[in-house]
Amino acid sequence: MIKTLADLNAAREAYAPTIGLRVGNLDAKEGKIRKHILICGGTGCTSSGSLTIREKLEQVLDARGIADEVKVITTGCFGLCALGPIMIVYPDSTFYSRITPADIEEIVDSHIIGGTPVERFEFHEQTGDHHAVAGLNDMTFYKKQHRVALHNCGVIDPENVNDYIARDGYQALGKVLTSMTREEVVQTILDSGLRGRGGAGFPTGLKWKFAMGSTGKKYVCCNADEGDPGAFMDRSVLEGDPHSVLEAMAIAGYAIGSDQGYIYVRAEYPIAIHRLKIAIDQAHNEGLLGENIFGTDFSFDVQLRFGAGAFVCGEETALMTSIEGKRGEPRPRPPFPAVKGLFGKPTILNNVETYANIAQIILKGADWFASMGTEKSKGTKVFAIGGKIVNTGLVEIPMGTTLREVIEEIGGGIPNGKKFKAAQTGGPSGGCIPASLIDTPIDYDNLLAIGSMMGSGGLIVMDEDNCMVDIAKFFLDFTVDESCGKCTPCRVGTKRLLEILDKIISGNGELEDIDRMEELCKYIQSASLCGLGQTAPNPVVSTLRYFKDEYIAHIVDKKCPAGVCKKLLNYTIDKEKCIGCGKCAKNCPADAIIKTDYVAPGHKLPSLTIDAAKCVKCGACMSGCKFDAISKQ
Repeated sequence: MIKTLADLNAAREAYAPTIGLRVGNLDAKEGKIRKHILICGGTGCTSSGSLTIREKLEQVLDARGIADEVKVITTGCFGLCALGPIMIVYPDSTFYSRITPADIEEIVDSHIIGGTPVERFEFHEQTGDHHAVAGLNDMTFYKKQHRVALHNCGVIDPENVNDYIARDGYQALGKVLTSMTREEVVQTILDSGLRGRGGAGFPTGLKWKFAMGSTGKKYVCCNADEGDPGAFMDRSVLEGDPHSVLEAMAIAGYAIGSDQGYIYVRAEYPIAIHRLKIAIDQAHNEGLLGENIFGTDFSFDVQLRFGAGAFVCGEETALMTSIEGKRGEPRPRPPFPAVKGLFGKPTILNNVETYANIAQIILKGADWFASMGTEKSKGTKVFAIGGKIVNTGLVEIPMGTTLREVIEEIGGGIPNGKKFKAAQTGGPSGGCIPASLIDTPIDYDNLLAIGSMMGSGGLIVMDEDNCMVDIAKFFLDFTVDESCGKCTPCRVGTKRLLEILDKIISGNGELEDIDRMEELCKYIQSASLCGLGQTAPNPVVSTLRYFKDEYIAHIVDKKCPAGVCKKLLNYTIDKEKCIGCGKCAKNCPADAIIKTDYVAPGHKLPSLTIDAAKCVKCGACMSGCKFDAISKQ
């Protein structure tokens, strides 16, 4: 039980050797332990079998008689999610990727016992035309990153509070409770320039200041709903470093005068929920949550509330309404939550990533945090990179890093020799950034200026094979499904907008439809009740702004330039290349491929052709042809 700050400092010193090998402190002795093996226990690696890897590893270590010399830790996400299962061996930082249980015996015998890493299981980073082994500390993926919110992910055991304490965990809470006033805490957050990482980018310290000035019962809420397609930043923090959120919420509680916190987390995050429950129990057992924390008169508790996956519940008033047990719908503002929020009481709501920065700011100072980033966007931002990119995963970069650096250097570029076409930031609420703006520094204001937004941090990369009209339809389709229906502009307006897009993609569009969409977008943006509706047209607005030629091609030429929209495609067989083997005909579900009377020079069988009237445009014929005789236009 930790009752005083002196107890916490003593615990930190006692637990420091337990993480020494992982953080480069080779002088730290931990009994007979000579190696740490960290296995990713995030959702991505767990789904690819990392827990089976751990089980096999422990069996082999025990069979070799060295289980007491090697410490095996399940940790959080390392960031390179497409490479799972990932296993890192310390102190040499050898990075193994895509390993299987069958690989473990060789790794243990050669590396753990013999001292020679197994190169073919190590991560090979592509540089130009070459592939070279890259250890954790040498990988280009990490070199331009600066981890603040993610500083413990992939380093500590998220289910062991001692690991967190050994990394200065709960020191910030101890500092504010024993040596800072509420006003000083709020001013520190204000001076840091931290803005909300959930999407809107509102200054965190200002939100806290408003709530501090309110009276009566108050609440601290955490938004862990994370509904954007392709976004998994908050989930990864909860899975890899749950105590950082609990500590920050307690600091926020002290700052505004609250003794109760709620974490609203979507039920589809079972690993995050499991680790949050463990972290809350451990914090209670150590006296870091509950009554009279650090021997002061400050008390604070945290409870979990589970969301059912409604995107609208990422909006702050809808989230609070859901916590209250009602249908998750937004409320008109003002009054704002800092005045009248959860249960009608003053409330602050920040998302997971925002809270993950708080303890670091308190310990290292506002100036330290403000020294990173740009003039109006301080600190770092976590992005989940997906789509047409080599290094799919999680990255944390200083604000102001260019899109080019993220895509070409950290992300490893576009695979298969394709060209970068666009990037979607901000999820369904964001916009598409064209290749011509790839050198744009990423921060709140720059993204808004070019028609996109930061959002929670999803970044979807697209290449030349993506149709931008189809992309706009994809995100709008999601928004239509997720609209709560409370206000007419969002409920009806987005549906009408989607109908026009369907019309264009089906080959029935008219040029006047472009004008109708632009007008409708303005109405939806200006008249919707909450941020979901107000930003819903952004994918359409941005693609019309930068890729209007593709809309025109769909409408006037009745063609999809990227060859994506099925109803505008035509499959043809080159009679000179076709050898008449008939494989395409066997694959065709519509019996649309027939023989011709023409035999190409050098071939023995008649070539084939496609009956356009029967063709369902599924592409089965093209995927099965080995002679590149079939093309789509």
